[in-house]
Amino acid sequence: MSKAHPADTHDMIRVHGARENNLKDVSVEIPKRRLTVFTGVSGSGKSSLVFGTIAAESQRMINETYSAFVQGFMPTLSRPEVDRLEGLTTAIVVDQQRLGTDPRSTVGTATDVMAMLRILFSRLGKPHIGGPNAFSFNVPTVRGAGSLTVERGNAVAEKKTFSRLGGMCPRCEGRGSVTDLDLTQLYDESKSLSEGALTIPGYSMDGWYGRIFLGCGFFDADKPIKKFTKRELHDLLHKEPTKIKVDGINLTYEGLIPKIQKTMLSKDVDAMQPHVRAFVERAVTFTTCPECAGTRLAEAARSSRIAGLNIADACAMQISDLAEWVRGLDEPSVAPLLEGLRHALGSFVEIGLGYLSLERPASTLSGGEAQRVKLVRHLGSSLTDVTYVFDEPTIGLHPHDIARMNDLLLQLRDKGNTVLVIEHKPETIAIADHVVDLGPGAGTAGGQVCFEGTVQQLRGGDTVTGRHLGDRFALKDTVRRPTGKLPIRGASTHNLRDVDVDIPLGVLVAVTGVAGSGKSSLLHGSIPAGAGVVSVGQGAIRGSRRSNPATYTGLLEPIRKAFAKANGVKPALFSANSEGACPTCNGAGVVYTDLAMMAGVASVCEECDGKRFEASVLQYKLGGQDISEVLAMPVTEAEAFFGAGEARLPAAHAILGRLADVGLGYLGIGQPLTTLSGGERQRLKLATHMADKGGIYVLDEPTAGLHLADVEQLLGLLDRLVDAGKSVIVIEHHQSVMAHADWIIDLGPGAGHDGGTIVFEGTPADLVAARSTLTGEHLAAYVGAS
Repeated sequence: MSKAHPADTHDMIRVHGARENNLKDVSVEIPKRRLTVFTGVSGSGKSSLVFGTIAAESQRMINETYSAFVQGFMPTLSRPEVDRLEGLTTAIVVDQQRLGTDPRSTVGTATDVMAMLRILFSRLGKPHIGGPNAFSFNVPTVRGAGSLTVERGNAVAEKKTFSRLGGMCPRCEGRGSVTDLDLTQLYDESKSLSEGALTIPGYSMDGWYGRIFLGCGFFDADKPIKKFTKRELHDLLHKEPTKIKVDGINLTYEGLIPKIQKTMLSKDVDAMQPHVRAFVERAVTFTTCPECAGTRLAEAARSSRIAGLNIADACAMQISDLAEWVRGLDEPSVAPLLEGLRHALGSFVEIGLGYLSLERPASTLSGGEAQRVKLVRHLGSSLTDVTYVFDEPTIGLHPHDIARMNDLLLQLRDKGNTVLVIEHKPETIAIADHVVDLGPGAGTAGGQVCFEGTVQQLRGGDTVTGRHLGDRFALKDTVRRPTGKLPIRGASTHNLRDVDVDIPLGVLVAVTGVAGSGKSSLLHGSIPAGAGVVSVGQGAIRGSRRSNPATYTGLLEPIRKAFAKANGVKPALFSANSEGACPTCNGAGVVYTDLAMMAGVASVCEECDGKRFEASVLQYKLGGQDISEVLAMPVTEAEAFFGAGEARLPAAHAILGRLADVGLGYLGIGQPLTTLSGGERQRLKLATHMADKGGIYVLDEPTAGLHLADVEQLLGLLDRLVDAGKSVIVIEHHQSVMAHADWIIDLGPGAGHDGGTIVFEGTPADLVAARSTLTGEHLAAYVGAS
């Protein structure tokens, strides 16, 4: 028998001694060219092992193969906490990070499709207007003229003109909408500036702005604004930046409107502080650009057509229809381009995103949609022996679509790739060649490998995942009676077709349907204003590196006061954003060092040893613990700490109880918010809203990122909310939530323009009995109805 070639012995990815985040010296062997699913309760360490260790080290090592110059333009990655990694291959991470919040980023620009479409129109469009840039709403038209001297022999100055045709609409600058400011929200015209006429957040007369406005001399600061002359009002609102001198200090004066546009309107609304966001939402109206009708494109770009369509029409079409239109084009001169375009658009349809359009803003995609858009570019790749890393690829997918996603994962594996998937859904766990189950608990109670083997062995094993893999929630014997209704009339947002529906109140309502059928449009875009709805989504929680669950929920406030009272000092000492912060790291706990083209390093602060506070602050104790020790506690431990004894603090205990209720008992109360998943963020928001008086909660897939064992706890929480007199409406694909609901509203029958209608309203039992919709068929199979 011939001896195996040495190159064929590297068929495992071996991890030795991984200690990233909560991992406890984990060692694991993962087979290459197989589909491995990582399971375990939320917070058990799956992401720390797959993303934080394997993928991070693979990407770091690839980056190090580039020259120092090139590395300067790449993201900086630090080495993960692990003893040894063997057998790594190139890792391609397909995660759920949003595709950016730039207002000009769309589905088309985030993929290669838009680039191909622009080339197509530049070659075949009639009339011909220019190259691909002429069809890009990110490229403005530029013109210039001047004198050019060429130093050659007798230097002669020549007159030159220069122009570059871009596709950007000059009015809205490629954004598709224009902003108007409501002047009544900027100032009270009956008052003078000295009397505090300005109502813009941060523009008080006591600070620098006051000095500038009172000392600029462009208008009388003691005269009511309504008595200003045209010139004075223009200077107050529109004056271009002008150098002035106030009290011997050189300053720059600028009119209110350009100043607000630069400082507030150029930012992402979600990133603003709450009071600034409230002002922007009150003072700014966004209207469709009248010049380009929202297409973002200049007139020339809209005038060029292929087979009767211009590029704006093509981008507005549903991708499945656009794929059909491209298939109908027969032009040998651009055959390879058409082939590439057909493949890319076909991939969108194949992956279940045919209902999107290329003009759809990237910031409006859900986490699951963003992940599938990223996957589009890998489907036709001829690379093999690559490690693909997925983070819950089935999020936001109807059971009908999960089978499609499973096929795609198997296709990637069958091409000779290693596919690593973090997943909770049993349908995807079932197709795994190998399963790694982490746990046994979450946070400090997790971080260990509980099981490695096949799905069959997992079912018979005694782990939390193994025990719950076969869970099936039965339909309820009796459903609650509604106490009222929330009427929606003539809903036509996005793909909805003039929908009329009464959503019952006082019960648990599940809104179901395939991805793209119109669920979010119905609940987020069509509920009448003033209905008292609290909408809790999975969007990012904006904040600094120092934001954490304690600061976000208001938990830190009573804790700081309790520490201050117990020690007879100021509360500000116990805030890492205020007086008590370690001066070396400014309360971040780590020091960020930018090493130019080398990898930047985040090192634990030597001064405070990562505790974030000055040493003098840590001498003050409450219940035997200092403030850094309290912030390091998981929610469940902190709940017990503040529930009894010397540290008893009812205000903090109530907030911690709500965090435990929503399944976040494992979360460290001082853990940075930037490390939370979409599902964790939603549950954190839900916990903060649970104390509100609002009567109607709209939740967007609350089971996202939840282990099967935690779904039961979530259902219990939803029941408690309803029993306390709240109305709960959930957009959901998880059959357990559908089976547990009192009422189901099913949208469909398909996605995009094939959806947008209500195909069923009634109890889950009626839906199972009728089996008239895709949801009905899958729910019937789930509950085992004969």
